[in-house]
Amino acid sequence: MRRSHSLLATTALLAAAIMPAPLMAHDDEPAPSSKAPVAVSLTPDQLLAPYYEALRQQVVMPVAGPNPALAANTTLTRIAVGSCNHQNAPQHMWGQIASANPQLFLMIGDNVYGDNGWDADAGLESLRSAYALQASYPEFAGFRAKVPMMATWDDHDFGLNDAGGNFPMRRWGETLFETFWGSSDAVRSRPGVYESNITGPEGKRVQVILLDTRFFRSDLKRAAWTKDRPPLGSYLPDENLDKTMLGDAQWTWLEQELAKPADLRIVVSSTQVITTAHQFEGWTNMPVERNRLLELLKGREASGVVILSGDRHAAGIYKTAHKGETMWELTSSSLNLSFGSDNDRSTAREPDAARVTKFFSEENYGLVDIDWKAKALTITLKNNTSATLAEQRFTW
Repeated sequence: MRRSHSLLATTALLAAAIMPAPLMAHDDEPAPSSKAPVAVSLTPDQLLAPYYEALRQQVVMPVAGPNPALAANTTLTRIAVGSCNHQNAPQHMWGQIASANPQLFLMIGDNVYGDNGWDADAGLESLRSAYALQASYPEFAGFRAKVPMMATWDDHDFGLNDAGGNFPMRRWGETLFETFWGSSDAVRSRPGVYESNITGPEGKRVQVILLDTRFFRSDLKRAAWTKDRPPLGSYLPDENLDKTMLGDAQWTWLEQELAKPADLRIVVSSTQVITTAHQFEGWTNMPVERNRLLELLKGREASGVVILSGDRHAAGIYKTAHKGETMWELTSSSLNLSFGSDNDRSTAREPDAARVTKFFSEENYGLVDIDWKAKALTITLKNNTSATLAEQRFTW
């Protein structure tokens, strides 16, 4: 017997549970009442909370396994990054990443594909099963046992393709995420999975900021349906000032984080920031929010900065100028779910003035190398044999 109900069944059960039984005058007749029924408004989060509390006691919650902590005094010189890892696909990339000897690995979204096979059950059983399968791989467990990791999510491990803040099961998806990755007390104490960490001695402090572009994000504006679907996405830029990518609390938090002393900041967004060349998911969907992010980065406490992103099942290096400052972004995607190895075709399909490399559709991971003496960064894309696809060096 399934331990989780469909959302419709769950909603009906909870509605019945919170609806008081009518008083009876006789055996089969409700007692008269002088008071009209009072409507009670409940959010999906409130409605589903009792169900999830009970479910937590019934099911085995998958965990990723032991992971060493990153010592606070570590001088970081190499960080690896990856996204789009399917639990049903080969796990060969963990050995390749390990061979690069990173001190920290950033798992930045679509860390599993838990919405594959989802049948709309409120317990997100397919997501829970995806985490359990991922944890079972010795390649993944061996890597995690040696290399400190930090993680944020994207849509396929949030719960549903392209979903945002109106996804009714987001709270349970968050519980599964935080349990699997062993999230910090700070993350567990608030809605969403955004996080920040500062590592290193004064003069070599690295701040890693992991944004949550899912939990609070407003619905996207869709293009009108046509017989010939747009080849580069079906969303339109939306300048509605009521729309948000991060939500008020996360925006306030981010402003506070960017005011902290640090020498280098690594800002992670699961979806792309700089490019406006497509209308798949990305900050290009909300130009006002994109400009707000660039403004905050521009106004940060003095430091270097680089943006990391994933999502696209292809990789590239991007550059933009914002009010006189050059900003760089490394998009690394995917670890084991590529759309092919024809990089020239992928590049031609998506011309982009902001991209300074080809658009690499083969399996890849990224590296950020820090030269503290020169105050320089080298961002690199590696394929599944660790051959270099592209690299870019710049100073701050």
